[in-house]
Amino acid sequence: MAHHRGTLYLVVGPSGAGKDSLIDGAKAALGTDERYVFPRRYITRPANAGGESHIPVETDMFSTMVERGDLLLHWHAHNLHYGVPKSVGEHLAQGRNVVLNVSRTVVDDARVRLAPVIILYITVSDEVLAKRLRNRGRESKADIAKRVARAREYVITGDDVCMIDNGGELERSITTFLQAIGARDATQRYKIS
Repeated sequence: MAHHRGTLYLVVGPSGAGKDSLIDGAKAALGTDERYVFPRRYITRPANAGGESHIPVETDMFSTMVERGDLLLHWHAHNLHYGVPKSVGEHLAQGRNVVLNVSRTVVDDARVRLAPVIILYITVSDEVLAKRLRNRGRESKADIAKRVARAREYVITGDDVCMIDNGGELERSITTFLQAIGARDATQRYKIS
């Protein structure tokens, strides 16, 4: 039996907008629903570095993986290399929907090679973004100001873009996120308090 191709949901937005929180919330709400896949990314940082659960890989090995074609998408940001496993393509071919946190720099490539693609653009106000980055404690005041300015400069547009404001209650944003990925039935399980 032929499968309809799955949709690739690309989660983009500035660092501090809460992309991982929304993805984690959606993953929890969907539980064992096999129609959705939330793959871990390869990142050239140690496993215990904090942040998302990822597959740590050394820089040399990452370069080898790129050369061998082991990665469906890859990019460099904030002095780290990020990669998406090639197996994501197999999930899409089998009709599963894949939800991925990616850099905006790979969106156009993904639109061409991996359609259908929907971009979930996560936004927050400048004030909320600056506060979250301060609370994270990873960046200097100057770096935070640069990140906030950069977030304002870069906007992705198109019919395939769904804007999600994550500046309010996380539960409400997760519900909006679940609706955007077509998981309306999961929003019934994920109650807003």
